Amino acid sequence: MNIEQFREHCLSKPQVEETLPFDQDTLVFKVAGKMFALCSMSHYAEGVALKCDPERAVDLREQYPAIQPGYHMNKKHWNTISPEAFLPMGLLPELIDHSYNLVVQGLPKKLRGELGL
Repeated sequence: MNIEQFREHCLSKPQVEETLPFDQDTLVFKVAGKMFALCSMSHYAEGVALKCDPERAVDLREQYPAIQPGYHMNKKHWNTISPEAFLPMGLLPELIDHSYNLVVQGLPKKLRGELGL
């Protein structure tokens, strides 16, 4: 998955906004103001950050060398994934969906309803 495919997949999710809150290089994808994905435009191949269920995060790290604890993130809840590594087809889009869904599930029920989530 290249950076444009990554970006398009993130933006295809309901109520997602793309921001540059840290610098002019780091894309941050948010739902209801909460981050679910980050990537560097200039160093995309080095890794993207995605939120992950803690138990699943450990399993993924053990199974795939291209998945490591989140770089500069809470290592319990975030993974850094090399998007151009040899991962099973469809895994990265599924992990983007998982990250998005975790954030949505963590939103207050009223807010989810207001956003149509």
